[in-house]
Amino acid sequence: MIKWPKQITASLVQQLIRAEKDLQKAILVFDAAAAEYANGFRHDNNSFGLMISRLLSANQFKPAEDLLDRMKDEKCLITEDIFLSVCRAYGRVHKPHDVIRIFQKMKEYDCEPTQKSYITVFAILVAENQLKVALRFYKYMREIGIPPSVASLNVLIKALCKNSGTMDAALRIFREMPNRGCTPDSYTYGTLISGLCRLGKIAEAKELFTEMNVKGCSPSVVTYTSLIHGLCQLNNLDEAMGLLEEMKNGGIEPNVYTYSTLMDGLCKGGHSSKAMELLEIMVGKRHQPNVITYSTLINGLCKEGKLREALEILDRMKLQGKKPDAGLYCKLINGFCDVHKFQEAANFLDEMVLAGISPNRLTWGLHVRVHNTVVRGLCSESDPNRAFQLYLSMCSRGISVEAKTFDFLVNYFCKKGDLHKSARIVDQMVLDGCVPDKGIWSTMVGGFWGRRKVREATEFVLFELMDEFVGAGK
Repeated sequence: MIKWPKQITASLVQQLIRAEKDLQKAILVFDAAAAEYANGFRHDNNSFGLMISRLLSANQFKPAEDLLDRMKDEKCLITEDIFLSVCRAYGRVHKPHDVIRIFQKMKEYDCEPTQKSYITVFAILVAENQLKVALRFYKYMREIGIPPSVASLNVLIKALCKNSGTMDAALRIFREMPNRGCTPDSYTYGTLISGLCRLGKIAEAKELFTEMNVKGCSPSVVTYTSLIHGLCQLNNLDEAMGLLEEMKNGGIEPNVYTYSTLMDGLCKGGHSSKAMELLEIMVGKRHQPNVITYSTLINGLCKEGKLREALEILDRMKLQGKKPDAGLYCKLINGFCDVHKFQEAANFLDEMVLAGISPNRLTWGLHVRVHNTVVRGLCSESDPNRAFQLYLSMCSRGISVEAKTFDFLVNYFCKKGDLHKSARIVDQMVLDGCVPDKGIWSTMVGGFWGRRKVREATEFVLFELMDEFVGAGK
């Protein structure tokens, strides 16, 4: 129970709400203040706005919208900024249709949207890649008389830069901006340079970069990073490194993305040692490497066969509390497979399972290929027990076994005389819908025949004949 002073002020209520880190306690403070309406206190749009902001931060959208209704009922002025805070919150959780719904409610609450509201909603739609809806919205803005501005045209150019088919339209609007009374700014140039670099049009991007400097528009760290990325894609590493020095000399501090982009280019160009040097410079500048930075380095080192250094980077990453993901582990395991160190590769597969690291939809295919490669490698290294255990683990976790892997396992165990294990693998192969080829059948029959197990051999021949009979009847 809150003991209020005789004179409750809105600023006191706001101070108490801000002080409460726990959202539920902040709501209790807000409600307790509302209970003092009989004593003359009223929530104003600042205290309502603050409470709505707290709810939105916790993704409590329904209670936040309920407060909008409450403001309307209490005839409390609902400002444009309060509505826009709700729009931005819905944009943050990727709900563009709710952004438009809230925008359309503004007039119902006696809040007339200004140019600021239109541009904000337009920008959210573009950020969410709702490009068709965004362009229709922009057309509507123009139809109702919202004049073009640098801000709105920048958003329009950003939308057009997202697709290769509309890049020329973006450049055309950029060239027409002065005719509309709008001077392109650093953001305009940066957006276009990023779009051109993404499409591989580095020469055009460099021309714009030169032009923006001539026009007195200072490139941002994002613009520099985009151009560095484009140059790295073309393997123009010396020019990319020169651009890094240029931005430093111009007083623009590279960020973690700038360094990571350059490291990626160096690693892909076979210069992982230079990438390592760049890592030390980055850390010296107090930029904390992220998972992408470490993954880039580990991948580059593995491709160059520098596995010891790759493991050192992995340990360093773990010590900094960064958790390796499935994609990073797969890169490391591939590195060991490339130099035929399948035991070590299998150890890292086990480590992934123990750490509860699972691949996502994007890395699942790589995950499957890596497991199959390691099983075949263990067979070739004469470690059948480890290969079979990994094979069983794959089956239990729903990881597809490739036909080539089945072939390796059956051939290996037949040669070692473990025919029942071979038969078990063939059974699983059939259950997985993978039809054994003639080589596998011949290996199985030969193995049983060599052990004078004629009954089993006859059964396998019968199955083969039945398979051919069924195949011929199709």
